[in-house]
Order: sequence, then C-alpha cells, then structure tokens
Amino acid sequence: MVDGVLLLVDAFEGCMPQTRFVLRKALELKKVPIVVVNKVDRADSRPMEVVDEALELFIELGSSAEQLDFPVVYASARDGMSGMTPNDMKPNMRALFDTILTAIPAPEFQPDEPLQILFSTIDYDEYVGRIGVGRIERGTAKKGMPIVICGGENNRRQDAKITRLYRYEGLKRVEVDEAPCGDIVCVAGVEGLNVGETVCDPACVEPLPFVKIDEPTVSMMFMLNDSPFAGREGKYVTGRNLRDRLFTEVKTNISMRVEETGTTDSFRVSGRGELHLSILIETMRRQGYEFAVSRPRVILHTNEAGEVTEPIEELTIDVPTEYVGAVMEKLGQRKAELVNMTNQGDNSVRLQFLVPARGLMGYRSELLTDTRGNGVMSHIFHDYEPYKGPIEERKTGSLVAHETGDTSSYGLFNTQERGKLFVGPGIPVYEGQIVGENARSEDIVVNVCKKKHVTNMRASGSDDALRLTPAVTLTLEQCLEFIAEDELVEVTPKSIRMRKKLLTKDQRVKASNKQQ
Repeated sequence: MVDGVLLLVDAFEGCMPQTRFVLRKALELKKVPIVVVNKVDRADSRPMEVVDEALELFIELGSSAEQLDFPVVYASARDGMSGMTPNDMKPNMRALFDTILTAIPAPEFQPDEPLQILFSTIDYDEYVGRIGVGRIERGTAKKGMPIVICGGENNRRQDAKITRLYRYEGLKRVEVDEAPCGDIVCVAGVEGLNVGETVCDPACVEPLPFVKIDEPTVSMMFMLNDSPFAGREGKYVTGRNLRDRLFTEVKTNISMRVEETGTTDSFRVSGRGELHLSILIETMRRQGYEFAVSRPRVILHTNEAGEVTEPIEELTIDVPTEYVGAVMEKLGQRKAELVNMTNQGDNSVRLQFLVPARGLMGYRSELLTDTRGNGVMSHIFHDYEPYKGPIEERKTGSLVAHETGDTSSYGLFNTQERGKLFVGPGIPVYEGQIVGENARSEDIVVNVCKKKHVTNMRASGSDDALRLTPAVTLTLEQCLEFIAEDELVEVTPKSIRMRKKLLTKDQRVKASNKQQ
C-alpha cells in the first residue's frame, strides 16, 4: 500500500535488529527509502556515524545503485525540528515533507482499467465477518459489484460480491457506495479472505504477486485454569470462551496459528516470538479472560537434507565495558556466536550475536543481573539453521507453597534465607503455587503460611519485628522466562501467578518415579 519508506534511525543507538528487518522487507519490494536520523538534539548523538552505519546496512542487504543514493533528513521529533544537516535545523517538519515530495514517486493509477485490489491486511467485525484492507491499484470499486478473489498462498479462485465498502477518513472508517483508484478501502462480504489475495473484475482476472507471510517460530499451550483460585477473578473462564477468543484472534493476526489438541480445554498457539505471544496474553487478560499458559517452545523444522533446523535470532546488546566478559561467557553457554563488537564511546560497547531462539528464553533477567541493570538487549528473527545441540536450563529451583492460605510474616521470614521471594505477607496462595526462587537447583516445598505459636512464655527479643526482604514482583514476560517444563503461568485480570502443573507433592513424586 506504500510507494516509499521512512527508515527511522536513532542518532545515538544507530541501526538495530528491527532496522535491518524493516529495511530488508522494503528493499525486497523495491520501495524508495528515505533515512531519517532522529534525536539529533541528544548530547551524545553521533548522526554522521549513524548515516555511515545505515549505508553499510544498505550495502550488506544488496541494495541497488538507485537505493544506495538515499536522501537523509535529520530531525528531533520531540522538539518538532528537522533539517538536511544536523547544524541547520528549522522548527518545523518542512525538510521532511519536501524530501518526501521530491524523492518518492507519485503513485501510478489506472482508473479506467478493470478493478484490482491487493489485500495487505485483514480486519474482523462481529457483524460483517472478515474485512480485507488494501489499496485500489486500478479501476473503481462499487458496493454490490461482482468480484473474483484470486491468487494468494493457495492460488485459489472464488466468485464473490462486495456487500459493504468502506474507506478511511483519517483514522475513522466510513461506509461508501463507491471508491476511486488510489483509495485505501475495506471490502466486506467475502468469507475466508486472506492477506496477499487479489480482488479482480470477473472480466479481467489478474492476481498481483503474493507476499509470503513469515512462519511462526515459537509455540505454547493455552489451557483452562484449573487452580484452586480458578473463577475468582475472571469474567471468561470456560474452555468455550478460551477457544472462541483464540480462533477469533487468528482471523486478524495472520502470522499466528491455533491448533486444537484433542481436548476441549487446551490449545497450541504459535507466533513469531515470545513478545508476539505475550501481547496476546496481556490483551486477553485485560479483556477479562482467565487461563493458564505453558513455557514457550521453539518450533523445529527439517530441511531438504533431513537435518533438524531451529530458529536463530540476531541479538544486539549494549553494555558498559566492564560487563562485556560476563555477557559473552553467559551467551557462549547458550550457543551464541559473536559476529560483531563495536565501541560506542562513553564506556559503552555494542555486541552482536547469532543465537538460537531457545537460548534467549530466560536470558533477559540474567542480563539485568549480570550488568546490574545497565544492559539493553533487542533481537529479531534471522534464519533457520542446523540444530545447535542441548542448552543448559535454568540453574535454580522453585520454592513451592506447602498449603493453601494467606502468607504470614513468620513463614516468609523462615523461607527467605533459601532464595528470592515472589510474594509478601498477607497474600493468598495455594498448594503447588511457586512463591519464590530457590538458590539451589532443586525445588523445595515451603510453608509460607506458617503461624508463630502463641505461648505464655516471653523470651528476650521475641517481640522484635521480623525483617523481611522485599518480594520480587515479576512481569508477565519474566514469568514466561522463569517457568520450567513442569510449570505454568496462571493469568487472570487481577493476578499473574506461577504454579506447578501437578499441584500436590505426592502427584509430583509419582510422576517423577514413572519417568525414571
């Protein structure tokens, strides 16, 4: 739907993994690029070096001679300033707008030719069903006119009719009877629409080239919440509610997959990474859903040679110089390969790795610990490569609640010396819930609800206040990184808890004996 792209680059951070991904897609589609260097007002900005980095990235991605001759605009979006050089900034965006007008070619339309629309995205409405969104490449779209859906991944052909037609006025969608060539429109009334398919006039069926959708790389199980606290905090708590919500999601979230598992209360959901899936989890949580999810797993493939392959991520880490050794040591244990190391100045180093996606699970919190909160990481999918071998799992165990009840200061005080606590006093917990991280590798059952016995005897100092170490509050992403294969994350609108799949100690012992 676009004729050009603005490649936004930070004047200090430079080209990040997501910059490479976006630019690669734009160059593959032969779009005209404009590089915009933002935040040039920062005291530590290095705009000229960043432009050189962008040029190297263009060359590395195989740009044509025309694409290498890209214009550069310098800007400070916060202050509303732009200019063609860092030293000649004006208090407006005229430099950017003028560059767009001169560098990006005007769209070429054929209003008198037969209708042709390429669907670039899919929306969904409860009343009209799936809605295809795309730009009219030629012809005129009219409400009620017969059309043919063709092309796409399956190269199918389907006769249909435009039952409803919408166009955009700003961010608002407005129903219209007719839309001219060049408009971005929404077409409703066609069942089974998919991204990459083309709407054509029945008299001239010519599908446009299909843009392949990237395959999922990570999957996890979504299941009915069966904990002792199930149903207390959620609005939608049944397996039917969960199923309907997940299958509604895939109607618009085209890179996500949902599979049934043979039971009515669990589903396998696959996405483009942990972040992709965690966004879905957080959205459902805010909508009132209550459910449980398993540890994310990478999706392995088998290539033509019969080799097992796994997704590899391109990882970029910015750390102070004194922590470089610790970062490289930990990532080496996770099968990472260092591909580049750059001195950023101001005692900062940028490390770039190629690392298996499973090697990044649980690493973000480890990085923050190793760098005392000074490490910044970002990563993006690189490619599928041969399986790198086993990677050591987390080295710590879990502190598991012994019984259902409210936590007490006395019980927590006696537990905190064993490791980190995830709950404070007066918090309801249940048997099998994870209440902390054990400093050792094994799991330990602890009684955090234990009350101090009341006696008539008073020893010296017995009434002193107990000093508790503040509990560590984990985010959803940190919980997904922390849990092991035999653990789950319980998600409700009000709480995020971690628990064992088998809640009682006897169940876990029996399961362990069967495996041995």
